[in-house]
Amino acid sequence: MENTIILIFVIVCAIFSVCSLFLSIKTGKNIKNINKTLTYQYNLLVKIQTILKNKFSVNETTDKAEIIYQDLLQDLIPIMATMDVMPRNTSEHPLWRALGGIMDEYAKNPFVLEKLRRAIKLDSNIAHNVSHYLNRANMFLQHMASTDSDGILSTTFTDGLLGQSLTFFAQAQTLANSDK
Repeated sequence: MENTIILIFVIVCAIFSVCSLFLSIKTGKNIKNINKTLTYQYNLLVKIQTILKNKFSVNETTDKAEIIYQDLLQDLIPIMATMDVMPRNTSEHPLWRALGGIMDEYAKNPFVLEKLRRAIKLDSNIAHNVSHYLNRANMFLQHMASTDSDGILSTTFTDGLLGQSLTFFAQAQTLANSDK
């Protein structure tokens, strides 16, 4: 009888040991899966954080760009009035419509450059607006070049209407200053 009790006790201990071993292995696998899941979640959170930082940076840059656009537009309005140039009739931003109107008019009628040269020479307000426009636009392009990692955006601005208008206004200012 004692041997039977000891045998039952040994069998129960063996079954308990096997079950404990099985549960330990299963728990170890679950811990590895949890570790993998937590690592994946951490990496995902880092990616989300990076995306949100970039989005915040883009929104901040967009807000700053809008302020610069409005500042440039304020300089262009009296210049356009002096040159008798109307903005393009498109759905673009008012700055791009104004610049497009100036560059379109210059493409149709090169005498617009002479009108601007005279206005710069004769009207100190126009000279100030042109000078301020050139300074602000150049600062904006330099900022874009320094912050644009791949250069695509800054090249777009430089080769686009902003760059063309800078050349046009600088040429008119140089001609006006050389006649003094």
